[in-house]
Amino acid sequence: MDAAAAWRPSCSLAALRTRAEMLGAARRFFAERDVLEVQTPCLGRHTVTDPAIDSLPLAAEKRFLQTSPEHHMKRLLAAGAPSIYQIAPAFRRGEAGRWHNPEFTLIEWYRLGFDAPQLMAEAAALVDALLGPGRYDRRTYAALLEGRFGVATDDHAGIRTCARRLGLASGDLAEALDLLVADAVAGLGAARVFVTAYPADQAALARLDADGTAARFELVVNGVEVANGYHELTDANALQTRLADDARRRRRTGLSAAVPDPALIAAQRHGLPACAGVAVGFDRLVALRLGATCVAHALTFDWQRA
Repeated sequence: MDAAAAWRPSCSLAALRTRAEMLGAARRFFAERDVLEVQTPCLGRHTVTDPAIDSLPLAAEKRFLQTSPEHHMKRLLAAGAPSIYQIAPAFRRGEAGRWHNPEFTLIEWYRLGFDAPQLMAEAAALVDALLGPGRYDRRTYAALLEGRFGVATDDHAGIRTCARRLGLASGDLAEALDLLVADAVAGLGAARVFVTAYPADQAALARLDADGTAARFELVVNGVEVANGYHELTDANALQTRLADDARRRRRTGLSAAVPDPALIAAQRHGLPACAGVAVGFDRLVALRLGATCVAHALTFDWQRA
């Protein structure tokens, strides 16, 4: 980047106006549905254990910039809050690229009494409000892999072979699956597609459905993943087991250590009400609305200019 121009914003003035308009539209969307806006800390004592996400630590204070407001929002729900939403900054180490920025904005919300299909319908309604109406298709996780690569989710050798063809040197199955799914998502083209029925080992903090798949969905718009939602796990013992498993996997694969969040576990033991939650990448929606080719054009100052 030319040093003389590095002070300039990464977005245009027109993009700033579009972003402001979309923020207002999002707040009206939730106000019309009586969903309460909240603000939770950007810095916390603990962070996620998810091996696919790396946090930014603030070493001097022994705190972490939060990768999403999920843990704090679930603590609010356990304390008796109604359905809530937040438009919040989030931070993830190492995620810089065409559609990633280490500091980004999420719209995250939790609906009491909702299941995954109900929340999918509401997520679609929000996207329609921000991007204009569209048609939504559905594809299971297994069908996505089968359609793109001709492999089944239990064909571990085939998955690793396909990942090597895409340039993955590691033989780690989880990394191979992540790469294949990312490639398959990018290949969906100009469409709005919900990916559903994730394998149980991809459940993260979603509950399992009767068929053993995870009650989790992602929404892809024009080849860009914009939302990740769960019919939330409420079993505290299962939560504790999953967080501990994630922490062990981080250690095995050489990732930075992450201690399971005791406050989240305590809140869930107190009683997380039945709910569904989803996080939407707001910057990506702005970029899609603008017709931009990268997320930087939706940000005031991207990672290179911040």
